[in-house]
Amino acid sequence: MTDTILVVDDDLGIQKQLKWSFTDYSVVFADDRTSTIAQLRRHEPKVVTLDLGLPPDPANASEGLATLEEIMALAPRTKVIVVTGNNDKENALKAIELGAYDFYQKPIDSDTIKLLVNRATNLAKLENENRILAKTRPGMGRIIGNSEAIQAVVRRAEKIAGTDISTLLLGESGTGKEVFARSIHEHSPRKDQPFVAINCASIPENLLESELFGYEKGAFTGANKTTLGKIETAQGGTLFLDEIGDMPLGLQAKMLRFLQERIIERVGGRAEISVDIRVICATHRNLQTMVAEETFREDLYYRIGEIPIMIPPLRDRDQDIVLLARTFLGQYREEFGAKAKSFSEGAIQALLAHRWPGNIRELQNKLKSAVIMAEGQVVQAEDLGLIAPDKPAETETLNLREVREIAEGKAIRRAYLTADKNMSKTAELLGVTRPTLYSLIDKYHMEDLKTGV
Repeated sequence: MTDTILVVDDDLGIQKQLKWSFTDYSVVFADDRTSTIAQLRRHEPKVVTLDLGLPPDPANASEGLATLEEIMALAPRTKVIVVTGNNDKENALKAIELGAYDFYQKPIDSDTIKLLVNRATNLAKLENENRILAKTRPGMGRIIGNSEAIQAVVRRAEKIAGTDISTLLLGESGTGKEVFARSIHEHSPRKDQPFVAINCASIPENLLESELFGYEKGAFTGANKTTLGKIETAQGGTLFLDEIGDMPLGLQAKMLRFLQERIIERVGGRAEISVDIRVICATHRNLQTMVAEETFREDLYYRIGEIPIMIPPLRDRDQDIVLLARTFLGQYREEFGAKAKSFSEGAIQALLAHRWPGNIRELQNKLKSAVIMAEGQVVQAEDLGLIAPDKPAETETLNLREVREIAEGKAIRRAYLTADKNMSKTAELLGVTRPTLYSLIDKYHMEDLKTGV
């Protein structure tokens, strides 16, 4: 099926030129805001080229920008390439803030505009494929991130999801251990059965045993009826023991017996109850150190950690930070009915420079606050409670060639993320031409930038 492009321009000469330029596409036209929206609804094009100078006042970009806003509101995934005059850089950048994919300055060169449209179309297709993939893979679809650090963990989780092997999720607080546990469960044969989570650190020591194993009527004061514990309620499914490093030493022996035999006894009871569940544990503590200090049983450590998975902190997932921030921005914008829908360059630089001691949980909190506090459609660094850095971090190597290559590579990626994967703006931020930018991308083997991933 041929892809459709919507060309919005009131100049019949340009319409004709673009029609002959896009011979590989089905081209439809519009010459004002009303006809643009009608064609958008009818054809649902992946890519739109939009001249900002539309009637009734072609010399004023306000009608074109208003049309862009309406397009993005109706079809936010559409890739809009705005076409501007030679001296209209301000409105071009404003269009990017409003959600345009790229901009192009007149006079129109057929080869260049065709290259832009091809890239925009390929990116739209790739994003659509990713959405379809996420729907067909509900388990690992919970995990957001393209960095090698997180993808390596995802691949490891995928390999064990189909088994019942005991899994130990390790990592700092806020890295998403429960999200991984749920993803493993949802990607397993037990996905239609319960997922039951309990935080061992949040329940008083004298209550944790009854919460886990349940209790019989009369087992203690206030036990007015027999009550199932978390282990029994997870029957057939998955039990997630979060912060198992905080489990009291005395309870660890009973937990070890359950894991070995898959049999429990309720508090105050004598009957042995068989349980068929998968167990996933997590902790931010160093269990090996605790074993050495004899505050955690060594035999339990080996039983729960048949396959350990270390989840990286957010600071080690550089390129994922902005991706996660944009995802949360969209979620909270809808939840709170807010206006904010993009980040300023300063906000993105601040996001990348922050060390994130609270990891993803901290990022979520920052985004919730920013969505509520932002005055307009663009989130600023101050809205996030962060400060944009004045200079890039220093590198440790003293080899001048390596320093230059590292610095250039980081600058290209930061500019690319700041520009929201917009190549024209990326080149502008870097102070180079677009051909030079493509050469640098080839030089540093940044293939993911070519595909827009």
